[in-house]
Amino acid sequence: MPNIVALTNGSPHSWIILNALAERFGSFKVLIEDKESRRVLLRRRMKRQGFLKVAGQVGFTLLQVVVGRLSRPRIRRIIQEFALNPHPAPGCEVIRIGSVNAPACRDALAAARPDVVVVFGTRMIRAETLSVIQVPILNLHSGITPKYRGQAGGYWALASGDPEHAGVTVHLLDAGVDTGAVLRQAPFSAGAGDTFPTYFYLQAAALREPTVQAVEDVLAGTHRPYRPELPSRQHYHPTLWGYLYRGIRRGVW
Repeated sequence: MPNIVALTNGSPHSWIILNALAERFGSFKVLIEDKESRRVLLRRRMKRQGFLKVAGQVGFTLLQVVVGRLSRPRIRRIIQEFALNPHPAPGCEVIRIGSVNAPACRDALAAARPDVVVVFGTRMIRAETLSVIQVPILNLHSGITPKYRGQAGGYWALASGDPEHAGVTVHLLDAGVDTGAVLRQAPFSAGAGDTFPTYFYLQAAALREPTVQAVEDVLAGTHRPYRPELPSRQHYHPTLWGYLYRGIRRGVW
């Protein structure tokens, strides 16, 4: 049985993908990090993006509480339609590590001695943690790279009038932000009733098959990383006013 280790945030979206891996390969270790302090997160964002943009992102986040509630019926339909399992896999060993950059994570990785590491939804992994992993690290990204790196790639593709690049990517993780060579990509389709919260469930559904295939390729030594001929841009969370503008003008919510 292959020795797989997952690093993740423990969200329902992550378990949708990890359950697909468990069905194919059997149980494995799942290292789950805690949410980052909101104060630390906002301070870092303001340093990088400025106060005004971050204030707009906070407004967007608050609005998403309402949008998320309104989207629950659609989320239930997506789960049923695609036969998704957003609950923790009972056979997987779950280890709380605090942060992917904490000593507890490095100790758990060193002890596990994995054949491959799968990453989904964590904060940026620093060099100290990367240095203890001597096997391929696969990052599961909710967007088509390199065109939609960073946050909410599927949303940005749709909001930019670029639905042909609304999709997901499995790529090798490096020190950059979603800059690693690509192993697998797949599209997803959104309908008129879909919103920012439902895109992530659609993308999690789309990520299952390419993730399983990419892990199979790595374990067999047949993976062939490549660089898509696309422009490269890093995206961030939308601001409240940008989200409302695109929603009204393009119907992308």
